[in-house]
Amino acid sequence: MAVVALLSMQMTRTVDDQLVIIDHNYFPAYVALAQASIGSVEESAYTRRLLLAVAERQDNASKVDDLRQLIADTGKASDREIGAARQHINEQIADPLDFDDNIALARLDARIESLQEERQRYESVLGRLLAAADAAELLGELDDWRDDFDRKIDVSRSEMRRLAGAAIVGTRAYQRHVVQIGLALLAIAALLGITVAAAVTLGLVRPVRRLLVGTAAVEGGALDTVVPITSRDEIGRLTQSFNSMVGELRIKAQIREIFGKYVDPRIVAGLIDRPELTDAKGSRREMTILFCDMKGFTTFSEGMTPAALVTVLNRYMTVISEPVRRHSGIIDKYIGDGIMAFWGPPFTGADEQARLACLAALDQVAALSAFRAELPDLTGLKRGLPEIDIRIGIATGDVVVGSIGSEQTRNYTVIGDTVNLASRLEGASKTYGTRVLISEAANRLAADAMETREIDTVLVVGKTEPQRIFELLGRKGDVAPDLLALRDAYAEALDAYRCKDWEKARTGFQQCLDVTPCDAPSKLFLERIAQFDATAPCAEWNGVWSLVEK
Repeated sequence: MAVVALLSMQMTRTVDDQLVIIDHNYFPAYVALAQASIGSVEESAYTRRLLLAVAERQDNASKVDDLRQLIADTGKASDREIGAARQHINEQIADPLDFDDNIALARLDARIESLQEERQRYESVLGRLLAAADAAELLGELDDWRDDFDRKIDVSRSEMRRLAGAAIVGTRAYQRHVVQIGLALLAIAALLGITVAAAVTLGLVRPVRRLLVGTAAVEGGALDTVVPITSRDEIGRLTQSFNSMVGELRIKAQIREIFGKYVDPRIVAGLIDRPELTDAKGSRREMTILFCDMKGFTTFSEGMTPAALVTVLNRYMTVISEPVRRHSGIIDKYIGDGIMAFWGPPFTGADEQARLACLAALDQVAALSAFRAELPDLTGLKRGLPEIDIRIGIATGDVVVGSIGSEQTRNYTVIGDTVNLASRLEGASKTYGTRVLISEAANRLAADAMETREIDTVLVVGKTEPQRIFELLGRKGDVAPDLLALRDAYAEALDAYRCKDWEKARTGFQQCLDVTPCDAPSKLFLERIAQFDATAPCAEWNGVWSLVEK
């Protein structure tokens, strides 16, 4: 737009200059020639009046003198006008701004120069005429000279008028040309402006669109997204910051993924995103604890290479851990061939924690058959593989939960008597020959979903209050009728045992073996009854059995 304005101003100034030279050169030259022509006519008229005055031969000397003076003045004025016309024409020829008519002006100047020469001859004839006694013959010659001069000056004046008209027409044409060029330049400038604006807009919009696409990709989980930086302006710096942010998110996700292999991902998420859930100061909550241990692991591991043992153990931990995670449990730690897990707020609801723990235990037991089938491939042994089984203990009660450890190393875990009880129940499964033992509190919370059998009332190491313990049989509706019959018969025998009715108790447990010959708890109680037959318990005995093993 600035270039258009400058060009328009320059071309408008040219039009103004053309109008100036028309006003200063063309018109004055034309007017001078017209005045010279008029002066020639006046001089001729004064000459005739002078001749008439002389012919009258009256006393009119003053009149004759006046006419002579008028003739002289008129002739000089005519000469001056012709000279002025030539001066204007030559100034125009010398001016750099022209109308391409310098050649025509030069020819006109030459013609006017010849008129000046004829004026000199005319003045010579006029002088002889005025001095002659008989002027009739010279008057005719003078008229011829005057007529020829008038004709030539009229031609010069017409030519000057034509050139002046042509200059005006040229100025008007140039003015129209200036307008057309101005409009064309304005259109070009507008087109360039729109093009530049579009380019600038695209230069701004495209990076922003790339940022939007990258943001949507990152929102969708594509943390490998990198938005190209195409400029060094604010958008470029914003893109660089976005890429840096995505890089930090990617590192954070990698940390969470790696960290999640060592600590439960929900605890990782709490530590990173919602630290208030992990409650670093610790709090007391009711939670359900599960301990799971492989039966006969020591014997199983003695005949294996370290590499094979690690392979088998990793696979075993994967199989046993998956049900815990599937049922919203938190794996607290791996202890040799065992695991410790827990359920409860804020990770699961308080009313469903025991049920979820029991479901996880049942799925762990169910997963053993598939794991046993994998052992030949894992160990490379086709024969001589020991029987793999597990023991599980579940307890529900108050625990202290929080980040526990030193200033340098901490572990989000649970501690308390309930944790110890769950561990003792897992150990008690070895004594009673069961797979899954649960505490009375856990049985009460899961009673609507699980079938259980009360096994005994025990006093575990580290506890002063006896605990009723239950064997987990299965989900409600999934337990076989013979197991339900066994449970009922066992309950009657257990009541007789607690009442010291040894004979009835012996008969009841024997009936349990008739239903399930391999029922280990029934066999255990028959052994106890035999001991009591030999050595009766004390009078204060209340049916509680003290477990000496941890």
